[in-house]
Amino acid sequence: MKRFSYRERDYAFGQAMLTLRTTIGLTQAGLADLLGVSRRAVGEWEAGSSYPKAHHLQHVMSLAVQQQAFAAGREEEEIRAFWKAAHLKVLLDESWLSALLNQPSPPPAPVPVEEAGGAAVESALPASPSSVAQSSQPGHSPLSVVPAGRRVPAARGPRVDWGDALDVPSFYGREGELTTLAQWVVRERCRVVCVLGMGGIGKSALVTSAMHQLAEHFQVVLFRSLRDAPSCETLLEECLQVLAPQPLDLGAADLDRRLGLLLEYLREQRVLLVLDNLESLLLEGEAGGHLRPGSEGYARLLLRLAERAHLSCLLLTSREKPAELRVLEGRQSAVRSLRLGGLEVAACAQLLTEHELVGSPQERAHLVERYGGNPLALNIVAETIADLFGGAIGQFLAQDTLVFGSISDLLDEQFARLSALEQTILYWLAIAREPVTLEELRALLVARLSPVQVLEAVDGLHRRSLIERGQRPGSFTLHSVVLEYVTAHLVEQMAGEIVQGRLSLPVQHGLCQAQAKDYVRQTQERLLVVPLLVRLQSASQGRVAVEERLRSLLDEVRTWAQEAQGYGPANLLALLRLLRGELRGLDLSHLALRGAYLQGVEMQDASLAGAMLRDTVFTEAFNAARSVAISKNGEYWAAGSWRGEMRVWQQGGQSLYLVWQAHTDTVSTLAFSPDERLLATGSWDGTIKVWDLERGTLSGGQVTLLWTSWQTDSIQGLAFAPDGRVLASGGDGAIVQLWDATSGTNLQMLLGPPSPVYTVAWSPDGSLLASGGFDGRIRLWQMSSFGTWPADACARRLPGTQTGCGRWPGAPMGAPWPVAALMKRSGSGRSSEPTLARRCMGTPPLCMQSPSRPTAGVCSVAVKMAPCGCGTSKVGSACASYRAMRSPSTTWPGVRMAPSSPVQARIRW
Repeated sequence: MKRFSYRERDYAFGQAMLTLRTTIGLTQAGLADLLGVSRRAVGEWEAGSSYPKAHHLQHVMSLAVQQQAFAAGREEEEIRAFWKAAHLKVLLDESWLSALLNQPSPPPAPVPVEEAGGAAVESALPASPSSVAQSSQPGHSPLSVVPAGRRVPAARGPRVDWGDALDVPSFYGREGELTTLAQWVVRERCRVVCVLGMGGIGKSALVTSAMHQLAEHFQVVLFRSLRDAPSCETLLEECLQVLAPQPLDLGAADLDRRLGLLLEYLREQRVLLVLDNLESLLLEGEAGGHLRPGSEGYARLLLRLAERAHLSCLLLTSREKPAELRVLEGRQSAVRSLRLGGLEVAACAQLLTEHELVGSPQERAHLVERYGGNPLALNIVAETIADLFGGAIGQFLAQDTLVFGSISDLLDEQFARLSALEQTILYWLAIAREPVTLEELRALLVARLSPVQVLEAVDGLHRRSLIERGQRPGSFTLHSVVLEYVTAHLVEQMAGEIVQGRLSLPVQHGLCQAQAKDYVRQTQERLLVVPLLVRLQSASQGRVAVEERLRSLLDEVRTWAQEAQGYGPANLLALLRLLRGELRGLDLSHLALRGAYLQGVEMQDASLAGAMLRDTVFTEAFNAARSVAISKNGEYWAAGSWRGEMRVWQQGGQSLYLVWQAHTDTVSTLAFSPDERLLATGSWDGTIKVWDLERGTLSGGQVTLLWTSWQTDSIQGLAFAPDGRVLASGGDGAIVQLWDATSGTNLQMLLGPPSPVYTVAWSPDGSLLASGGFDGRIRLWQMSSFGTWPADACARRLPGTQTGCGRWPGAPMGAPWPVAALMKRSGSGRSSEPTLARRCMGTPPLCMQSPSRPTAGVCSVAVKMAPCGCGTSKVGSACASYRAMRSPSTTWPGVRMAPSSPVQARIRW
């Protein structure tokens, strides 16, 4: 049986063995009895820490075939895959495999399963939701017998998402606690169970071991840690994405909606949801177990799951009992709590034996008593005994000066004995707040170290029980107690250095990582940067003195080589940003900004001349922008992405204001209303949407959609009339449309030739609307008045300098007229055409002129009107040939073309 170090654990094989066993219908103890091995051996297989021997694996495969645990027709393939995954030195016995697969297939027999109470029952999958629901009250066992022949292959095993659960390679004692949990969770169907105890007492190890043993009784097992205090909305979204059969779009779902969805899934399927380290959400220094401000959503989550009927169980760990559960707890209630005391002496003796300590039973008992049976404290002190006293417990106990009074004192002693690299690794794990691999750690370090150096330091920390294995293969993290200690130690030491004008720790460690997940970065700021700033203000003469100190340190660092600056400038900037609220006018020249998060920070007049930027965020990253717009007075900036996402910034683009999913396809065009209140978006999905930006602030940042209009083709151009009442649009449908900007009513469709309209623009007085498109023509529509007119309203075009209604340029001879009637043009008399097809109601827009065709499609147009009654109006355009054009709008004497660089935005005069 091969054992693995924490770097080599085979989680994939362990999960496969767990799924196969539960599909067969056996407990760990039942399988162990059939194979003649210990229950612990089976647990190690399923943890991926060891592999079964060849004859044991053959027996398991035989059971799986007998119980039809493999997919029909794929038995041989799956057996070979298991044999290969087990890394056995013995080749698969082909004759055995052939005999196994060719033997007659008797109906699968029930497999005996030992229940917690000791009785043997037939193994079965959970009953249907309706039948289980009838027996889901505490105190009633819902277990029923289902014929083994109704089982399906491994897909019916539990779905397990270990999240960031810690690996528990060895677990001693706590048999009574495990039995109690099994009784409450499985037989009595408690809805909420809370495991309580001091730090390091083994709460996380207990619930992780319980998860392995109880997984077979659930359809889904889900573990999440709360030690970084994620928002309740974030936690619910993660859980729902695991529980839902299809990916969910929860962007617009509020807390109530997410809680409702979670309860629905917990009623439809049997789920074991484990939330570790609930104490991270509770107020410190307060014995009532009340949640911190901002964590009120968790109170609703706890009450909802405790009071409402469902099939599932919420298993919590915490150092304190949450106030919300106190009144609901009781011996016959669906809410229970289990408080852990110290580990029994026999189990502690096994733990000490792992460290090869020697001593009499009395000395072992004395050592266990001295540290209250706390496994973490014993693991830490055992390494000290092994290093300094050759493993002799008696010699250690004789040295009174080394008998530590608390875990904090113990950690102080251990930390002082660490190398500089080991201390640095602990600091970085405290900053990261989640498991990291060796390569990820090396990427964070300022010093360039070889993998061997980092690995040796990690091994040393692991031997001292200061770090633990993460669930992700090859990752490691800190125990919650060690995490708290190292976090506080880092803040204290870094504050002392800054006060003294030294920057060793700030250069080596970046407190707030710009590339981290949002909730991790927010936790870093809350638990590291803010406490550091508070300490600096306490040690100095107020805010002004702190700012002067930080700015002087920036000036000092600027004189260093950028490679030597490390994270120093980024840390100083993070402190200045919190202190000042902005970074305007700051000299950041020649600084190395590594991992600085400056999203939404005001930095007007700040200098970055000669600065080196690495992993720094100035604006929030999102998929590439396809369209941009700036409001009339420059207050709002907007960008639409290729994936239909919208972002709006305010304060002249300095701070992110709103983010939302606006369309299902590319946002191709944007337009602000003149009063800056409305934003129109057009997309390749064929929709026009108008949003009320002001209501976004009133509704808690959720942008308000006023109206949506569909048309069959992509939208390419939008423009508000100067008075803001009318919105013009153009697109691939070769139609210019006019919309009521407030209601979305379609006012008019301006028909043109079969050529996409790329852009539209209004004259300042609103009397002219210009459109340009793929055919290279610019068309002017006269908006002398708005009345009510039919959908095929009159339009007019003057080819060249002629008057009258004529054929559109580029249309084939004899093509139908694109107009329904003839119109008067202001100042030109009646049309020369003799026939009126129909009289128009009101005065619809008039196509006044289409100038000579440019060399390529018109992408953008703009109109400038001359003073009323004098001079000529001007029309500007941009086309795909990268030339800018300008023409008088009334006589079109010709088009003056000016070579230019590629046109990237609309032209303005």
